[in-house]
Amino acid sequence: MRRARRGIRRFIGAFAVVTVFGIVATLALVPPAPHLNASAATADAIDPRTQELRVAGHVESPTVSQESYVASTGPETLIASGTNADWAKLVLINGGWPVTEENVTVMLQWMREENGTDNWWNRNNPLNNGHGSGGGSGLGSYDSLVTAAWYAADNLRKRSFYTAIVAALEDGTSAHAVAQAIWASPWAESHYGHGSWWSTNPVPIVEAPAEAWG
Repeated sequence: MRRARRGIRRFIGAFAVVTVFGIVATLALVPPAPHLNASAATADAIDPRTQELRVAGHVESPTVSQESYVASTGPETLIASGTNADWAKLVLINGGWPVTEENVTVMLQWMREENGTDNWWNRNNPLNNGHGSGGGSGLGSYDSLVTAAWYAADNLRKRSFYTAIVAALEDGTSAHAVAQAIWASPWAESHYGHGSWWSTNPVPIVEAPAEAWG
């Protein structure tokens, strides 16, 4: 009986060894899964309808040009707004000069020296310009501030003794340079005290009555 049991045990052990060996052999015979690289995996994910564009290596990418644009405010908008700053810009536009912060600043200072700020539209002649106003020494008037802006620019453009003012306005980078040219010109007999009477304090923005614009 004992011999029979030992025989059975030996048989079971031998059978187990054979079974394990068979499993290992079977796994060794199974071919490995194909290796997919990143390119192949990506290609499978691409819609077959997608078009591929290949560019030759010698072709250079075009340079992208970054253009800068400066928006100009039209006369109609300035007239509708109707402030002393708007009139200053209108003169600059009529003269073909850049509407820069420095140019607007010096124009506002100039207007304040001539007529003050609270009543800068006095006689519709903010710069007390005699050209076209019928007032001789700048005491004339215009039918509107629009007309006054045109004549102010025209006077500066057509008189040879204002060329320094025009040049400084054309540069547009220095309110002080324009002011110095104004002081040296015959626009005012006093020459604004050659600058000693000229204030550079900020000029308040004041709107003129609508009827002053015509």
